[in-house]
Amino acid sequence: MEEIDVPPFFICPISLEIMKDPVTVSTGITYDRESIEKWLFSGKNTTCPVTKQVIADSELTPNHTLRRLIQSWCMLNASYGIERIPTPKPPISKAQITKLLNDAKSPQQQMKCLRRLQSIASENATNKRCMESSGAVEFLISIVSFYDSRTAEESSDNEFKSIRPIDEALSILYNLQLSEAALKNLMGKNGDLVVSLTRVMQRGSYESRAYAVLLLKSMLEIADPMQLISLKPELFVELVQVLRDQISQQASKATLQLLVKICPWGRNKIKAAEAGVVPILIDLLLDSSERRSSEMMLIVLDAVCGCAEGRSELLRHGAGIAIVSKKILRVSQVASEKAVRILLSISKFCATTNVLQEMLQFGVVAKLCLVLQVDCGLKTKERAREVLKLHAKAWNNSPCIPSNLLSSYPA
Repeated sequence: MEEIDVPPFFICPISLEIMKDPVTVSTGITYDRESIEKWLFSGKNTTCPVTKQVIADSELTPNHTLRRLIQSWCMLNASYGIERIPTPKPPISKAQITKLLNDAKSPQQQMKCLRRLQSIASENATNKRCMESSGAVEFLISIVSFYDSRTAEESSDNEFKSIRPIDEALSILYNLQLSEAALKNLMGKNGDLVVSLTRVMQRGSYESRAYAVLLLKSMLEIADPMQLISLKPELFVELVQVLRDQISQQASKATLQLLVKICPWGRNKIKAAEAGVVPILIDLLLDSSERRSSEMMLIVLDAVCGCAEGRSELLRHGAGIAIVSKKILRVSQVASEKAVRILLSISKFCATTNVLQEMLQFGVVAKLCLVLQVDCGLKTKERAREVLKLHAKAWNNSPCIPSNLLSSYPA
């Protein structure tokens, strides 16, 4: 095919491709809609990529004149293999969203409205932001908030026959990819939403529970310390249950990320321990081969072993100390650091004769000696040395430590 020069003003400054749906931002620069939406909404940027000026108003104005020029040029150059660009579907308006919400009076109309909202949100990021500013989020939250145990019991028999309003509402809320301002609004104005989502996790379908976890993760990532400290024990119970049930890989990953975020705050480590997170994490670690998942499990275990309840649960599990030790030098530097921190907590606060003997027999002491010989981070080595020094009388010169490692035992 013979090469053809494309007019430079047809090219999107971001994608460097011919624009299919040119839109102009408040700085006067025109971009392809898909590219600038991704820049502004998914990338959470607030400046114009070309001018570097702050985009105060995120409204995108369609550049119809330029689009028609591009379409005409494409048609004129069809013989060169240039495909015609179809006229894009106009984004939804606030008035259309408002009318849709106002018409959702009966359960049948409500379900129809939810399906339409799902379709609108899937079209483009502009529609999602329009829904966010037109009351759709509040409408969806009202459906989640009115979900109670009676509703769950009444609909459980039909769970596999049809999609329930709660499933659809949660799906839309998550897929809207709410802005940080909207998420803060959810945490601020709707303090009971976390309680509502916990209730969904208690009695909802697998799909609803998964979406509830994903939505909670987004909300709690931007929560302030007081909101994190005041989380209810029931939430931790349900998070542990999600890990136990292994609803989906995405839900399990989101749950681990959520626990990493919330466990260090206040009494949350105690709430997590009392909810049974330690034995579940140990069981998951036994079968885990994925690096990031193993790291997050050890990060949570490290946080929870910061309290007596967590350490007690770790020691109560037959494979607790052994699996933590096994992950040292086998996963990553982060995993090794957290695993050694856990062993240091046990050595400081739970060093009974039986525990020390168990650490010796399971190869924990030998592994810590090995840590001193290899390159695994200064802090990790310092903590390993501290553990070995704490109990030198019980462990030094033990026949359980190979001679090539015994030479590393600190004096």
